[in-house]
Amino acid sequence: DVLDEPTTGLHVAYVERLLGMLQRLVTGGSTVLVIEHNLDVIKTADYIIDLGPEGGDRGGRIVKTGTPEEIAACRESYTGQYLKKLLGV
Repeated sequence: DVLDEPTTGLHVAYVERLLGMLQRLVTGGSTVLVIEHNLDVIKTADYIIDLGPEGGDRGGRIVKTGTPEEIAACRESYTGQYLKKLLGV
């Protein structure tokens, strides 16, 4: 399954419900690919491919791949800088 920014416009309560549904899909053996900017969703990922470092002409390359904690440890990753605060690492 591929979901492109599925949390856009959703209330926080519905984001939590969506995360629960995605986890059930994964537990059931499905592969789920999510394109997302919401850090509350990103932090729950098993594996992240962080593209950047910025958008448009200044982005589009792989900055870092790995777990949320590995992304948080990457100084070059803007996503990692915010994840680091969110994860408390």
